[in-house]
Amino acid sequence: MTTQRAFAALIALLLVAILAGLWLGTEPARIADLAALLRGEDSPFTRLLLAWRLPRVLAAVAVGACLGLAGAIFQGVFRNPLAEPWLLGTAPGAAVGAAIALLVPLPVAPGLALPVLAIAGAWGATWVVIAAARAAGIADVTGVLLAGVAVAAALGAVRGLMLLALSDDTVNLQVVMSWTMGGIHTPDMAGLGLLWLATLGALILALVLAPGLDRLGLGDEAAGAMGLNVRRFTELAVLAGAAITAIAVGWGGLVGFVGLMVPHLARRLVGPTHHLLLPASALAGGALVAIFDGLARSLLPPADLPLGLLTALAGAPVFLLLLGRARGGVR
Repeated sequence: MTTQRAFAALIALLLVAILAGLWLGTEPARIADLAALLRGEDSPFTRLLLAWRLPRVLAAVAVGACLGLAGAIFQGVFRNPLAEPWLLGTAPGAAVGAAIALLVPLPVAPGLALPVLAIAGAWGATWVVIAAARAAGIADVTGVLLAGVAVAAALGAVRGLMLLALSDDTVNLQVVMSWTMGGIHTPDMAGLGLLWLATLGALILALVLAPGLDRLGLGDEAAGAMGLNVRRFTELAVLAGAAITAIAVGWGGLVGFVGLMVPHLARRLVGPTHHLLLPASALAGGALVAIFDGLARSLLPPADLPLGLLTALAGAPVFLLLLGRARGGVR
């Protein structure tokens, strides 16, 4: 498949996913309702679609795009097909930061505290993983991933203790618990605009990193010979991936395995070159999360299933498959 056809297919998949997200829900939309929406006709149901479902679907697309970008960056930096925000402890770190913003009274607006603390938590957790691996004398990528799993487990316990100790409001506890299991909440137009602005910035940042990721894929020595400061670039790329992960966690909660699955799909379609792989991962991630979010709203109406539950059910077999392929040595 040519690159043009691959991107055309991904764009078509994203459009289908958006339409599916509009259709799926507690009360599925009819084809006539979607057609009326596209024609700009006014009716109670089209107003419902515009006010509630469309913002949520677009938020799901943005969250998925960020997870796809973060996964592609981490896999490029660590040169490992198993690297992804959850396994590296980045997403759990962002979750702890966001939980602090949700549970602890702070002298700043929650809308500002949540993204700032989520990014700080993501950065802090990622550097704890890397520092722990270095302190233990672990040089290979597999060891870093194992350190990430350990840190993620510890952060999960910390988050659980915070929920028990700091939440004295049952409703607030339920909201935070729902968020930690992953789920897209319908934003207002200002929030949606901010999310998409952050997502666009994440894509631009990722594309700036693309040439360095390509050089890094040739090996540290070759990358250094081509003028890349490997250590500095690795640190910057890890920070960028952590910040992009925090964007997704801040708006979508803990949604695992998307950053693992999506880059593999994109790599099969457009190849390993990062200036193609990164936007392809964003498109595929957006489509995947939009579809899963639609399923989460429609499988057990009127309740919403946790989005993270569905992505874990799909992603765990993929992880085991990749782990089996990587057995015998991970690059």
